[in-house]
Amino acid sequence: MNTPDTELERSKDSHAPAQNGAAPQPAARRRYRVPLALAGLAAVLLGIGLAPRLEAKRALADQVAAQRALPVSVVMPKPAPASSELLLPGSVMPYADASIYARTSGYVQHWYTDIGAKVKAGDTLAVIQTPELDAQLRQARAEEATAQANYDYANTTAKRWQELLQTQSVAQQDADLKTSDMEAKRSILASAQANVARLSELVSYEKVSAPFDGVVTARNVDVGALVTAGGTPGLAAMPGELFHVEQTNTLRVFIDVPQNDASEVGAGTPVYLTVQQYPGRRFDAKVARSANAIDPVSRTLRVEVDVANQDGALLPGAYAQVHLQLDSAHPALELPVGALLFRPDGVTVALAGPGDKVQLKTVTIGRDFGTYVEIATGLATTDRVINNPGDAIVAGEPVAVEAANPAAGTASK
Repeated sequence: MNTPDTELERSKDSHAPAQNGAAPQPAARRRYRVPLALAGLAAVLLGIGLAPRLEAKRALADQVAAQRALPVSVVMPKPAPASSELLLPGSVMPYADASIYARTSGYVQHWYTDIGAKVKAGDTLAVIQTPELDAQLRQARAEEATAQANYDYANTTAKRWQELLQTQSVAQQDADLKTSDMEAKRSILASAQANVARLSELVSYEKVSAPFDGVVTARNVDVGALVTAGGTPGLAAMPGELFHVEQTNTLRVFIDVPQNDASEVGAGTPVYLTVQQYPGRRFDAKVARSANAIDPVSRTLRVEVDVANQDGALLPGAYAQVHLQLDSAHPALELPVGALLFRPDGVTVALAGPGDKVQLKTVTIGRDFGTYVEIATGLATTDRVINNPGDAIVAGEPVAVEAANPAAGTASK
């Protein structure tokens, strides 16, 4: 009969480890298998949870890297045109412009031309009445006649005394005295003649004449107005001029050519004019002369352009646009103005260099075509120039080039 102590010993014997290298019992194997299974399950669950996170982290890193590369568009430099048009504003001026003043004092007796009248050189514009001057002229002519008579008498006497001197009938001193008196009378006669000529000239100025062919643009006198020689007319608040005459058959247009283009403007430069009141019409002109000196204030060259105006279509004082055709012997490359950066060290362009890294180059600007400019130095045809770069762009910054524009230089043609 088994006792409780006997059953306890059997139970201990059944859970005791095998002695002398014997294999463990099935209960012991089950005891280690459960923790291993739990550990494997935990590893699987951990792997399932970490994989999406790692993938999301890699995607985020790729997205950040892509966003760090600045998206840009590039343009390729193209040769600048050999011929270009320079458009400049100009002021149309008359070829000759004269203010007519009185050269003698008196009252305006009559005027013959008003504003807008076309006159020829020598035409009478007005007549000034000068009774005092006329009286002075008559007096001077009388004095001239007296001087002439005295000279004739002294000359005859001197000749007679010279004949008497040949026969020793008179003394040498008396003959010399008569000759000296004749010379004195000659000087008095010359003085009288000069006075008559002066007064005659002043009297001739009673007629105010046009100095050249042109148009009367101002009349500042009226009948009865008192005018003074070179002074202010009698009408209140009027300037010293009686008339203003302008020559309009040929007009002058003055323009200021920038220093960069001054060397290309000469007597043979093709040029024409356009004005707003005649859309589509070109007025042929020619470069007449230039100042041959740069204005130190505006850095421009003063150039005069002459234009024929036989039909009177152009009016003096009008605003015109002057079109100059400039030819360059050695055209460089051109870029849109949006590709330029203005930095403290000069004009700069940003390039998409090797590895799509930003490179900065300092360039020199040549001709200005408006939306395009000529790059004189610092650029090659193989450079990929970033168009419209931001002011904050720096060298070495990564960029993502979107597309190259092969037609960068076509807009100015």
